[in-house]
Formats: sequence, structure tokens, C-alpha cells
Amino acid sequence: MTLTIRPLTPDLWPALADLFGEAGACNGCWCMYWRIGRAYRDAPRATNKAAFYEVVKQGPPPGLVAFDGEVAVGWCQLTPRDALPWLDRSWRLKRVDDVPVWSLSCLYVRKGHRRQGITSALIAAALKAARQAKAPALEAYPVDRAETPSATGTGLASTFARAGFRTVARRGPPRPIMRHDLTSIVP
Repeated sequence: MTLTIRPLTPDLWPALADLFGEAGACNGCWCMYWRIGRAYRDAPRATNKAAFYEVVKQGPPPGLVAFDGEVAVGWCQLTPRDALPWLDRSWRLKRVDDVPVWSLSCLYVRKGHRRQGITSALIAAALKAARQAKAPALEAYPVDRAETPSATGTGLASTFARAGFRTVARRGPPRPIMRHDLTSIVP
């Protein structure tokens, strides 16, 4: 598999829609949960899809799409934390400090392509994109499998740790806030 990772722009919307399928990836969320909270559950999936398409059209790109050839096989939402107001409504994920971090808040990999390194590639690309945007740090909100067997659309703490993220807060055992400092010089 040869991956290419690109920012989600309106011209790539059909590829993302194909990746998410009719169900809209994680239970019809269409990456709206951290934007509007549980209200996404009360909205028809088509409404969430249309709302996220508006986010994409307005720009800047709200994340990255991984392609294997012409087929979209992975996604991560990547944006300044301020674009995701619902994070602060979750007591476990409230801001740690006033650093204007970027957030890698959602991950999705197409069935049949999981456990092939796509998540790690998306995390590496997100670090590069956030650094290029001059973000001081990239934050993530994964699940710690040592604490819970729950499924996740936010990734696993162990994967982020391997990418150099460190836990900066843990207000509940299964959900650390992990951060990668982007202010240090990279060779």
C-alpha cells in the first residue's frame, strides 16, 4: 500500500463521503460531535453530513484524508481546538492551559485497511501540518486500552505515545489528554 495524505478540500468531499459511507463513519457523526455535542445524535445523518460539508466548503481544511491510490482509506480531524467548542463541555477534556493548541480529535480507517499503519501515518501527517500552521502543540484525546476495552474514534493512547505525544492531563482513567510540543526545532 502506498499512502498519500491530503488536506480535506471541497474537491475531495466525494472521497470522504465514500470513506464514511451511508452511515457517516461513527454512528452518523460526520465529525460533528466535538463541534455540536450530543445534538448530532438528534439530527438525521443527512443533516450532520450537510453541516460538515459546510465546514469543508468554508475552509480551512478541517482534517486530512489518507488515500491508497484513488481510494480514501483514512481520515483525521485536525483543527485549532477553538473550532471544537464541545471539548470544553466535557469535564475530562477541558483545556489544560491557555496554549492555543491544535486538536487531532477524530480518526477513522476504512474496514479492510485497519491495522496497516494508516493511523500512525495520519498522526505523522497531522504533526507536520500543525507544525507548518505554526501551532505550538498538537493535542489528542485517545482511549487508554490499559484502562478500558471501549471502542474509539479518537485513537489509542499507545499509538500517540509511539508518535511522541505525552500525557498532560488525565481527569478520568480511560481518557488522557495527550500533547506533542511543536515548538522545538526538528532536524
